Amino acid sequence: MKNIQRYMILAIMFMSVGSCNYLDVVPDNLATIDNAFTMRSTAEKYLFTCYRYLPEHGNAAYDPAIAGCDEYWFLFPYITTTNWNSAISIAQGFQRSTNPYLDYWSNTYSQSDPFKGIRDCNIFLENIEDIIDISVDEKKRWIAEVKFLKAYYHFWLFRMYGPIPLIKENLPISAGVETVKAYREPVDDCVNYITELLDEAAPDLPEKIDFETTELGRITKPICLSVKALVLVTAASPLFNGNPDYAGIVDNRNTHLFPASFDNGKWERAALACREAIDLCEGLGYKLYDYSSQQLQGSMLSDSTKTLIAIRNSFSEKWNGEIIWANTQSLATAAQQNATPPGVIASKYPATTGNLNTLGKYSPPLKIAEMFYSSNGLPISEDKTYNYSDRYKLRIVTDEYKYYLQPGYTTVGLHFDREPRFYACLAFDGGLWYGQGSFDDKDQYLMQCRAGQLQVAATTNRTGVTGYWPKKLVNYLSAVATTGSGYTLRNYPWPVMRLSDLYLLYAEALNEAYGPSGSGEANGSPYLWIDKVRERAGLPTVEDAWQNFAFHPAAYQQQSNLREIIQQERLNELAFEGHRFWDLRRWKTAHIELNKPISGWDYQQSAPEYYYRPRILYNQTFMIRDYLWPIDEGELLINRNLVQNYGY
Repeated sequence: MKNIQRYMILAIMFMSVGSCNYLDVVPDNLATIDNAFTMRSTAEKYLFTCYRYLPEHGNAAYDPAIAGCDEYWFLFPYITTTNWNSAISIAQGFQRSTNPYLDYWSNTYSQSDPFKGIRDCNIFLENIEDIIDISVDEKKRWIAEVKFLKAYYHFWLFRMYGPIPLIKENLPISAGVETVKAYREPVDDCVNYITELLDEAAPDLPEKIDFETTELGRITKPICLSVKALVLVTAASPLFNGNPDYAGIVDNRNTHLFPASFDNGKWERAALACREAIDLCEGLGYKLYDYSSQQLQGSMLSDSTKTLIAIRNSFSEKWNGEIIWANTQSLATAAQQNATPPGVIASKYPATTGNLNTLGKYSPPLKIAEMFYSSNGLPISEDKTYNYSDRYKLRIVTDEYKYYLQPGYTTVGLHFDREPRFYACLAFDGGLWYGQGSFDDKDQYLMQCRAGQLQVAATTNRTGVTGYWPKKLVNYLSAVATTGSGYTLRNYPWPVMRLSDLYLLYAEALNEAYGPSGSGEANGSPYLWIDKVRERAGLPTVEDAWQNFAFHPAAYQQQSNLREIIQQERLNELAFEGHRFWDLRRWKTAHIELNKPISGWDYQQSAPEYYYRPRILYNQTFMIRDYLWPIDEGELLINRNLVQNYGY
């Protein structure tokens, strides 16, 4: 029997010298810890407790990848919610070392406390063998799930801070003060430990969930192998693989925390992990979402509309066959509300837009709209058939664009001749919005977004500021009332990993490890995996697009150019899903992309010739120091063994 009094004495001792919550050896539930593992039923509750620390993916208040980048911009002053403003402050370049924004190291604002999660995972692993009324196979599965969670919590911290303390086991009750003062471990040690945990977990995880009504969201082997692939691609990327900016980060043991030189073997290892995950997923029936074989709503749809629905549903249709991992603790409700303009239904039903349960505050900047390809599958500045110089001039929509734009409506040239992902992902003035209770693609909702029109918010705090909204986040079956005063969202768990994500990770690893020719093995060409994603998006292959329509038709055959192609493919395919934030950092391109102005249309104007004038909303700044989070200065005072990240 553990002695509660001893825990209390030790807690008082630690408070007297200061302690970091990730090293707190005093469990929250002292009164029940001895009983938690005497029966299967109570141990299962502790298992689910280990899950509750998962990050709130997709929640702009807690996930920095939503509001902390440049995929969305907001009306300032934005909102009184502290954590929303914290993420936006990161996007504005205001990160700080005293009380850092969205600080998961010294977590005080969210239940998603990774260090606390690691501690509870350790408690579970230390006590699981005490359960007697559980089968061997179920015990193995539970252990594997918790090892995965422990690995993922370490990875979440690693991706934010780089080198972190590795909490392999909880400290004993007799631990001295100096033992509590942990060190950050080198990058390679962190990565090796995380992947070691994942390797230990994978064999005992189920390949699929058998009892979907009660177990969807629990960890499976495909999730485990896919996260391992992501971990190794991250570790092989420029931020962590021979980054000269971090060469001087050395602790008081004289240990260099970042690798001094680039190692191409890390890309080879990442490619193998990607391929292993893909083989398993495809063998189990995972495939890119295709709407053409689905039960159709209402009238027969055009091929164009089916493609747009497939792109949207690959993310927003719950548990579709492309989703490898969705976080059941993070429903997309708030994201949908903030993605949907308050007057989205008003073009069909007269509405008082202020009473709709939608906000429309997520505003993709103009540079995100320009990021998507031309209809030929090329960057719009690279497509020799695209009228790039006139993209800001007005055009009247003709009937050939009837499934994307409203015929007869005046909009801007940028909205014409774009790839299907542009129309599937973005809502804008003159664009059409399929679904929302109307399933005839010949009678879609028209977005009218200029001042005085129907999609303009009734109140200033319910509006976007760029003229764009992320339509992709809104499930097309979300329904509106014919009276114009009701709006019901179709909720779904936030997808953390999709098969298209895994395909593009593999293409990237192949190109970095072996170049455009690939590994030389069957299906080892990076083009193959990019083209799978492009085909679903309604685009020609990389080869066809570049050879037939590009100013530089041979560019795709060079490794550096193919790297840029793969990166843009990821940014387009995974737009608004929370990947851009992390990708720009691991590629070390954030100091380029996040130092470009944030622009949008002049949404307060009514005439198209005035509305369609780009205006700068903010001059975003990003410094080299911003690639990683700072460790709070208070933690450094408590523990002198810690060393601060570069630039703080």
